[in-house]
Amino acid sequence: MTYIAQRARQGNEGVFSMINRCCSEKRARNETVINLGEGSPNRAPAPPILQEIVAACRQDETYRYPFILADLPKAVSAWYAERFGVDVDPCREVLPLWGTQEGLAHLPLALMEHGDSCILPDPGYPIYHYLPTLVDGTGHALPLRKERGFLPDFTDIASDVARNARFLLLNFPNNPLGVVAPLEILEEAVAFCRAHDIVLVYDNAYSELTFDGERAPSVLQVPGAKDVAVEFNSMSKTFNLAGIRLGYILGNADVVRALARLKGNMDFGLFHPTQRAAICALTHPDRDAIIAGVRAMYQERRNAFVESAASLGWDVPPPRGSMFIWTNVPEGGDDVAFSRFCIERAGVAIVPGSAFGPNGKGFIRIALTQEVPVLKQAARQIGQVLAEWRSAQE
Repeated sequence: MTYIAQRARQGNEGVFSMINRCCSEKRARNETVINLGEGSPNRAPAPPILQEIVAACRQDETYRYPFILADLPKAVSAWYAERFGVDVDPCREVLPLWGTQEGLAHLPLALMEHGDSCILPDPGYPIYHYLPTLVDGTGHALPLRKERGFLPDFTDIASDVARNARFLLLNFPNNPLGVVAPLEILEEAVAFCRAHDIVLVYDNAYSELTFDGERAPSVLQVPGAKDVAVEFNSMSKTFNLAGIRLGYILGNADVVRALARLKGNMDFGLFHPTQRAAICALTHPDRDAIIAGVRAMYQERRNAFVESAASLGWDVPPPRGSMFIWTNVPEGGDDVAFSRFCIERAGVAIVPGSAFGPNGKGFIRIALTQEVPVLKQAARQIGQVLAEWRSAQE
């Protein structure tokens, strides 16, 4: 039998496989399923960005090795200066990536040795929990609890864990929690990492998806943050560009250089139309209006689902950011069972919270990745079978 390495046999595949299997079984019976499990934008990018992609695809130069265009790190640097008031050197402190997930997946190879440890949020995006596996390392959970508004308490980290960890990872606005962290929390995180000589890795991919006038900060706004911190950001959610796979890391020059050196042995850069699209998105005169339109779209979707659920007696708290709703399973039931119930009885696919870590048990994640009428219908379909679910919990 062919030997397959343990790291390739690990990962949080089980719950998502269950969801896909249940959806496939319903569709095989010609029954429809509304998919609110997949967290990917369902619209094309704005016309100027799309036009730039098409134009670049027609150029002969596009099909040479796609080394990083100098204008892309410059555009990222200028965007951060304008949006966050942060000064980053485009030559030393910015590195474009094949999406933030690719950068996060490779980061342990640059920061950890075999057997090292890191500190990860729980609940957290599933790729986080897989990161230490890539170097046969260990991940220690930093619990994000409802009673604290799902914000971290750094006193929860044991001294020996802090002493031995290579990095601490945080993500706000948060997937799956929909929480936005104030700058004060990021200041605490920087101080903690400085005190323990570990790298702070901040995933800010949802920085522009905040609601009700709230604005998410960058960790690099904290004075001296670049001494210990790097930040990931993405074109995916802000500009509806998830399919082209472009993100970037910026901040601490040593970490950026290490990841760049590692990637230099793995790829030749990013497809030029992808880079051109990102440059256009970040520098276009209508950029802020494009971002505001995307933000307003998700706020409208959030409101539509929450209001429809409330009209059927299902109290769903509105998220402050991201493209996700995070809420308790009704009657405190099992989250995996409720997700299966929603697929089978309501025809709506959602994700059980335990897919995001042990502290996600008893919660569910709902992705706002369908149009308003579909989201309203999904809320109605779940609401109409809640009495059956509640009766089964008694």
